Amino acid sequence: MNNGAPKTNASYFLTIELSTSRPRIDTVLLEELRKQNENHYLRNISRTEYKELFKKKRIRIKGQSAVPSSALAKGSTIIEVVGYEQKDPAE
Repeated sequence: MNNGAPKTNASYFLTIELSTSRPRIDTVLLEELRKQNENHYLRNISRTEYKELFKKKRIRIKGQSAVPSSALAKGSTIIEVVGYEQKDPAE
C-alpha cells in the first residue's frame, strides 16, 4: 500500500525551541509539523500515519527512537523523522 509517503533513506530534521519543558513529544511535534513549509506530506500527515511513525521508530532524538510520551526539555531539540526528504521531491 502506497500512502503517498516518499520511500527514501533520507531524514527530515526539525528544530524545536521551547521556553519551558513539555511532557509529551507527540503533541508538540505534530503542532510543529503543521507549521513548517518544507515538507508538504509531513505538514498534512493524518493522525493515524503520524502514530505509525512512532510505532515504526521513525521519530528520533539524538539518534534514539522516541515514544509519544517522551518529554521535551526547555531549549533546542532536533528531531529526526526517518524516511522523509527535507524538501518535497517535486520542488
